[in-house]
Amino acid sequence: MRINKLLSNYGICSRKEANRIIEQGRIIVNGRLCEPGQWVEEYDSILLDNEAIKPKKKVYMVLNKPVGVTCTLSRDVENNIINFMNYPDYVFPVGRLDKESQGLILMTNDGDLGNKILESDNHHEKEYIVTVDKSFEDTFLDKMGEGVEILGVKTRPCIVKRISADTFSIILTQGLNRQIRRMTKVFGYEVIRLERIRIMNVSLDDLQIGKWRNLTEKEVSELRSYN
Repeated sequence: MRINKLLSNYGICSRKEANRIIEQGRIIVNGRLCEPGQWVEEYDSILLDNEAIKPKKKVYMVLNKPVGVTCTLSRDVENNIINFMNYPDYVFPVGRLDKESQGLILMTNDGDLGNKILESDNHHEKEYIVTVDKSFEDTFLDKMGEGVEILGVKTRPCIVKRISADTFSIILTQGLNRQIRRMTKVFGYEVIRLERIRIMNVSLDDLQIGKWRNLTEKEVSELRSYN
């Protein structure tokens, strides 16, 4: 595999960050400076800052992201999720939740599991609570559930249920860019509050905004069992 993928799988850094480390001359492979995108084997002698690399302990967390925090690894972006958490080791968000939204974000250093969760063809469920700028009829919920033409495609059918006059829950099995906001806008509504409360088997429950917790062994095992 490429050195970038190996470093990501080991939970050391992101694939993008790996390029920066390589360019700084900090990685030695079998006694020679590593080149960007170099192919390596796990049995190779790979040194980072003159120390042999080894897999980090896998970390699995759920964060209740506040509004205003951006899901990016770039520390140059104001209010990015990494600076917000100030976690001592490398972790990354599994997927995105836009800056104006709040709720559940999975954080991990397990690149393989992260990619599996994000794989669109797996139809993994994500549940949201959405408040729009005015009350709606039941026909709006029906049309949302049937699928909506956005970004040149029709969204997958989804489960939509009324909570109140202007609030509904929605369960998606895909993650198009700003999908819910685009879907509601087609029908003349603007989202004023959007909260993700569940990804697959992991729920926010009573986790407070801005706080995070480690996933239980049962939650991690169930995540791995999904196709």
